[in-house]
Amino acid sequence: MTPTIAVTGSTGAVGGAVAALLADSGTPIRLLVRDVGRAPVIPNSAVAQCSYDDADASMRALRGVDVLFMVSGAESATRLGEHRTFVDAAAAAGVTHVVYTSFFGAAPDATFTLARDHFHTEQHVAASGMDHTFLRDNFYADVMEHFAGEDGVIRGPAGDGRVSLVARADVARVAAVVLTDPASHAGRSYDLTGPEALSMAEVAAAIAEVRGRAVTFHDETLDEAYASRARWNVPDWQNDAWVSTYTAIASGELSRVSEDVERVTGRRAMTLREVLRAG
Repeated sequence: MTPTIAVTGSTGAVGGAVAALLADSGTPIRLLVRDVGRAPVIPNSAVAQCSYDDADASMRALRGVDVLFMVSGAESATRLGEHRTFVDAAAAAGVTHVVYTSFFGAAPDATFTLARDHFHTEQHVAASGMDHTFLRDNFYADVMEHFAGEDGVIRGPAGDGRVSLVARADVARVAAVVLTDPASHAGRSYDLTGPEALSMAEVAAAIAEVRGRAVTFHDETLDEAYASRARWNVPDWQNDAWVSTYTAIASGELSRVSEDVERVTGRRAMTLREVLRAG
């Protein structure tokens, strides 16, 4: 019998790409969305409404689902609690396998503060009794050009550290393979990176080359990094997350290049320049 696959995050880039890939293969799916009116039109799909913090709605939406693609929730101070609520609802609804978009180097003491949420989410999924596969994505290559200010300068305390950026399309391709044959990937964690590790100066140079405009990197001190972000007047956890994006790169924790994208999909991961040219 064909398993029922549920996809979260289908209104976003990764979840939407996964849903489209599954639909192209003829796989029937259930799209779990917070707002039914925003659900994409996907062939062979049904739509159910829920949010991660609503256990009852999540249980109703997940009944009859065998395999769940769980995109990590929006960054917030309460995200970990919402993840735990949703995972518990999935287990109670009878889901047998969870494929979760985690983070490269997820650990309780990771320099990137939000990677700690991912570690604890992984732990909660693993303790749930459901089979699981963790897709540990590095920072997305697709969004790096948006880190530049209006003056074309990317600012942050990254030093000469390197980061093995991954394309969202590659993450989606890996997810689609895992979701259609989950038993072959049960208990596995995949480190999803691009084929190169770049410094932020090299990232800026690649963006400048492909876009044909001036883009540079300014290596801030920690004090400068917090001061330059103070104008947004956001909570401390958000400032810490923004700044630790760069300090995590400086630490070397995000520099390792993995071949897991090619190992799972049979196709090499995209470089930053390839992502920019495709975008």
